[in-house]
Amino acid sequence: MIAQFALLAGAGLLAGAMNAVAGGGTFVSLPALTAVGLPGTVANATSSAALLPGSLSSAWAYRRDMHPLAGADRRVLAALSLVGGGLGAVLLLASSEHAFDLIVPWLLLAATIALAVGPRLNRILQQRGARPRPAAIYAAQFALGVYGGYFGGAVGLMMLAAWGLLGGADVARMAPLRTIMVAAANTIAVALFVASGQVDWPGALSVMAGAIAGGWLGAQVGRRLPPLVFRALVLTVTVGTTAIFFWRAYGR
Repeated sequence: MIAQFALLAGAGLLAGAMNAVAGGGTFVSLPALTAVGLPGTVANATSSAALLPGSLSSAWAYRRDMHPLAGADRRVLAALSLVGGGLGAVLLLASSEHAFDLIVPWLLLAATIALAVGPRLNRILQQRGARPRPAAIYAAQFALGVYGGYFGGAVGLMMLAAWGLLGGADVARMAPLRTIMVAAANTIAVALFVASGQVDWPGALSVMAGAIAGGWLGAQVGRRLPPLVFRALVLTVTVGTTAIFFWRAYGR
């Protein structure tokens, strides 16, 4: 029991630090929860619940710092995130363990690509000065809400990339809005996971304890560690996790 708590709290510590600086904490919390014997769908729901408090606290801190996204109403974006997150959660609850185990490696791969190319893509999009397309932004936001409710790895970076591509957003100023939209999608999803009994509370609380400390630690380290070094560490974790899940799903 102590060893299990140490593993999950340690994973939460690293996940919280990653989310505070670059995103991708799910890459650590999800495999840790499956390693202690939780089924994939339960582990995913538990991971979402464990990391939600950090997301909500960040959203609260950012509530007065939001910048407008050209041509898009933030209230509509929030509503689409909520509805999409709920639909994603319903899809997860309806998925069989086997189906989830086959799908999740591809979602991890998509999230890894977002982590790897997101910042560079955003810089290119800023230089191009993409023309705002509100209808496309709304459609993308709903789709990303569904993804966030179902799985959610690196969804914040995906939002930034979509806003840069479709709205010409200055992504350097979009962190507050991104944080709030991610929190919206996750909140409704976690509420459904809890109501359906899919959250393993001992596991969630263990990860949560580490994630709270990790969020603070990540902010401190992020100020001192060169960004390229931290991104390299994050990508090492994400690539390794993706490879492990592909092997589990298709290599045995």
